[in-house]
Amino acid sequence: MKNLFLTTLFSAALLPAVAQIELPKDQLQFYTASWKGERTPDGRPRVSDALLKRLKNVSLEEAWGILRNEGYNNQFDGNWQIIRPSEPMVGRVLTAQYMPSRPDMEKPIKELGKTQGRKGNTNSWPIDMLQNGDVYVADGMGKIVWGTLIGDNLGNSIFAKSKTGIIFDGSVRDLEGLEAIEGFNGWVRGFDPSYIQDMTMTCVNCPIRIGRAIVLPGDVVLAKKEGVVFIPAHLAEKVILNSEFISLQDGFGHQMLREGKFTPGQIDQTWTADIKQAFVKWIDANPDKVPMPRADLDKLLKDKNW
Repeated sequence: MKNLFLTTLFSAALLPAVAQIELPKDQLQFYTASWKGERTPDGRPRVSDALLKRLKNVSLEEAWGILRNEGYNNQFDGNWQIIRPSEPMVGRVLTAQYMPSRPDMEKPIKELGKTQGRKGNTNSWPIDMLQNGDVYVADGMGKIVWGTLIGDNLGNSIFAKSKTGIIFDGSVRDLEGLEAIEGFNGWVRGFDPSYIQDMTMTCVNCPIRIGRAIVLPGDVVLAKKEGVVFIPAHLAEKVILNSEFISLQDGFGHQMLREGKFTPGQIDQTWTADIKQAFVKWIDANPDKVPMPRADLDKLLKDKNW
């Protein structure tokens, strides 16, 4: 009897005291405990604007490779319809989860939203929470027909708040109107003239699945033509710095090959001491090619015992 009482008490303690549409801050911080830096007011990790700017120049392959080496094997998804394929997008993730409608679930969600001052249909609620630099990422079940999470009206609101765009495992409508929003971009599964029907938003700022990727609120997303990579916030700086270093090495290697100073076999293998020395001299002679702060580069070289 005593064990039953303790089990019941413990289980009750795990339940939120008040029903919530957003994941409570303490649970969000539990999922993202590896992040030790600044957080947004809603509790998400806040990777700096300076790092986001640098991330735009990182290739998907470099970011993916570094994450794989860290044991993160489920952070990429591809096969998207893209509004502006030639324009990459980066930002801090705000997540939303959608499910098929069910009256006895949808009714209390909408009633709770009213008590919290939320306006409009549930697909507009996450938009009201967006901040500058956020990317609205939604699990829309891959639904195309009757699964259009936004049109151009909500698209304008999203861009006004975030200055970025969307990643939807679902669809959108009003493509011409969305294309008219200068700077707005989106990665979606399809376009359809239908409007959202028979689905409802069930959670904001909770872990979600996007295709084969696992996404947490506050992740940093790198979206390009090949697909999207979701980078855990605590690894963002490491991914960016190491990707920039790889790019710097590639630039040096390509020039050395063009000039015939080293052979392909030398450049493609682990570098010898003389190649490393030539690389460091090349960096000193070409400071404009260094994409990261020099202090970060010097620390990285020291860590690599160069």
